[in-house]
Amino acid sequence: MTISPATSVTFDDSLRALLDGRNFASVATLGPDGAPQNSVVWIKREGDSVLFSSVDRRQKVRNLRRDPRISLSVFDLANPYHSAEIRGVAEILPDEGKRLPHDLSHKYLGIDPPAENDDEVRVIIRIVPRKVVAFSV
Repeated sequence: MTISPATSVTFDDSLRALLDGRNFASVATLGPDGAPQNSVVWIKREGDSVLFSSVDRRQKVRNLRRDPRISLSVFDLANPYHSAEIRGVAEILPDEGKRLPHDLSHKYLGIDPPAENDDEVRVIIRIVPRKVVAFSV
């Protein structure tokens, strides 16, 4: 699938704070039959994009290799009426040093992640945003 370039989206301070917090996110990808597949993930903001980690063999990664469209929803655990949806396209990047799971574990738990088998291949999913829908009461 070819995705046409779109204008870049810039995150405002409120969205940056939401993404930088220890808030869980849900990502939706499209399965082979077009049905949505949803996963809860830990996230890290990098500039105006969002990163999460996955084992390469997971369904969401297979879905994104076939169709890079993705949606991420996140809400503030302290105020669930403050949330955002980010729609965009995913880039799949190697994470040979498994650095992102380490960073995410420290963000969310304050400790190193559990050891993984050496043959477990990790990738970084970078969401390049095309549209942001924010909600706050």
